[in-house]
Amino acid sequence: MARNKGPKIGLGKVLLRVFGYFLVSILCGVLICGLVVPVVAFTSTTVGGSIGFYEDLPSELNVDSPSLSSTVVSADGQHIATFYAENRVKVPLKEMSPFIREAIVAIEDSRFYDHAGVDAQGIIRALSSNLTKGTRQGASTLTQQYVTNVLNESRLSEGRPEDVVLSGQKTMGDKLREVKLALELEKRFNKEQILEGYLNIVFFNRDAYGIEAASRYFFSTSAKDLTLPQAALLAGLVNGPSIYDPTVDPDAALSRRNLVLDRMLEQGMITAVDHGVAAATPIELNITPSRQGCAGAAIATYFCDYVSHLILNDETYGSTVNERERLLYRGGLTITTTLDSRLQAVAQAQVDASAGDNPDKWGAAMTTVQPGTGKILAMAQNTVFVPQEGKYDTQLNFNVDAKDENGYDLNGAGGFQPGSTMKPFIYAEWLNQGKHPTATVDASRRVYPVGFPWRSSCGKVMGGYSSAQKAQNLGADDDLQNNDVGYYRPMPINYGLYNSINTATFATAAQLDFCGIQKMVDTVGLHSGLDNAPVNMHQIGNLLGSIGVAPLVLASAYATFANDGTYCPPIAITGISDAQGRQFEAQTPQCREAVKPSVARGVNAVLQDVLKMGSGVWIEPKVHTKVPVAAKTGTSNNNGATWVAGYTTTLATASFFGDTTAGQQRAGQNVTINGKFYKSLDGYMIAGPQWANYMVEATALYPSGPFAAPAPPPAPAPVTTVPAVPRLTGR
Repeated sequence: MARNKGPKIGLGKVLLRVFGYFLVSILCGVLICGLVVPVVAFTSTTVGGSIGFYEDLPSELNVDSPSLSSTVVSADGQHIATFYAENRVKVPLKEMSPFIREAIVAIEDSRFYDHAGVDAQGIIRALSSNLTKGTRQGASTLTQQYVTNVLNESRLSEGRPEDVVLSGQKTMGDKLREVKLALELEKRFNKEQILEGYLNIVFFNRDAYGIEAASRYFFSTSAKDLTLPQAALLAGLVNGPSIYDPTVDPDAALSRRNLVLDRMLEQGMITAVDHGVAAATPIELNITPSRQGCAGAAIATYFCDYVSHLILNDETYGSTVNERERLLYRGGLTITTTLDSRLQAVAQAQVDASAGDNPDKWGAAMTTVQPGTGKILAMAQNTVFVPQEGKYDTQLNFNVDAKDENGYDLNGAGGFQPGSTMKPFIYAEWLNQGKHPTATVDASRRVYPVGFPWRSSCGKVMGGYSSAQKAQNLGADDDLQNNDVGYYRPMPINYGLYNSINTATFATAAQLDFCGIQKMVDTVGLHSGLDNAPVNMHQIGNLLGSIGVAPLVLASAYATFANDGTYCPPIAITGISDAQGRQFEAQTPQCREAVKPSVARGVNAVLQDVLKMGSGVWIEPKVHTKVPVAAKTGTSNNNGATWVAGYTTTLATASFFGDTTAGQQRAGQNVTINGKFYKSLDGYMIAGPQWANYMVEATALYPSGPFAAPAPPPAPAPVTTVPAVPRLTGR
């Protein structure tokens, strides 16, 4: 007789397992009668006491929607980004393939449609096997598993990850609570609802929670389009997501998938032919990695980042930062933004092209807002959010402020010196005070010493331009300089503006109350990009834009002129809703009259001449030959920040190019950019074409009409002959 090769089992163990079998049978009989009292009965003095303990357990399960991914979309419906703590997209059962519904039942709970939440036969079978054969076999039904997932999801949503209970960590109390909740759950919901909830909550992979996310991750398809072999693989995965992960151990995944197919065949869910074809099908993955947050944004990375900060900074969406983060990362929000994906694509292409390979890390940025609403239609910059070899990477947004008006972080670079793009606001105050739009000013004056008799009814003007005082350390700078020779002479004020003559701007300011200039700058929303403080126009260097301003802020200010004097603060979010259809407060236009229409029209008339015969005459392509457009160039003193801010009646865009590295001290002089040498950068050189190329395409999508004509001037302008001087550069 052949010797038994199996494991040796002593008589004591045999008797113990036989005893265990009978004990299990007795306990399960009690289970059927007393709702799983046997486990407690084993550790209590009486069954009656155990029943009392059981009855005291909670029977209500708060089946809220599980943690869902939030999505950010453009105004035209294009996906921007997804935020999640758990990558999950909820779908109804009818939008799941019948294969996955059957496969998960076949492998996880074949008696799902026969029991009432707890499977007594399954418990007898599992405990009998565990006690008499020394195996480890579970008996949790799909309903019980769903209960466990719901409880753990609630703990995570409440910020209590340390309280999550995994299967191997459950105490007798945990198991008893799970049983009672499962039984009560089956009274409240039908089988289809429970199966739907389970398939939407169950964990498949750290980047895939729920069947829809798993389908997208592993096969780049939807849950409703899963094939039989795909569904079988995913159904097999839930029992051991790390063990049966096809990206880690394809052999184990294949074996598990085929076991699921075997169970489906045994239970009559599929035919032998279907089984054979599916079992012979190789695992064919089509992995779509999850794209978490703005770092994985499909478009408009930095606009996405701005939107996320708007939500995380706003107490409308939760009284604490943690509450707001939970809403964004777990609330299943659909966040509809103002972005036009068509404009964004054009803007991105332009900023990417401006510096080419960009080994010296020059920054390019552009923002467009819509006059009349303040909607941000495009926001682009020439960097990458996540480090890539050979790319200029930064997480700072060049287009926005460093902080919002309440001091909360916006992750912005803090603005750049706007240079001569500040000049139209001084001219606007000139018109606001009823002065003639073409009056002559003395642009020959170059010295404005400390103590110069400026006019101010509300404060003291500080600073000076005097080489003599600078030599004496009296707080003055060198004598005031123009960018080109030949302009130190009397000239019409409008001529001085469209040619961007510094001395003309100072001569203009010398005839104005600085408090009026301050009010003009404040009313169009201009402020420091670093701390949101007002631009102090009593510091005379700010007449020429010495305080950093963000492109978004500058574009919104210029949009005021385009909108006949009505200022609209920028907005980025037009709608927020969750998976249940609940609507959250979003941003709406908060427009207000800021500048007299007559003043705005007067500014528009002069800024149109900037492109025709002023500091922007060299900008290519010639946008003004295609549509009515107004603009102003700007350059900082060291040429490290250059601008063109321009607008039609339907679009206002601020275009920036320059130094964005820490400190922003690098001069834009004697530099080679994109293969071209520049003795000194100027607004019209790179920021100009960047803006013009973009506006040519943008205005085709947003047709515009002519600007309203300015009112007749209050009195005849002094007759002044000004010889034409070809502009070589522009400020």
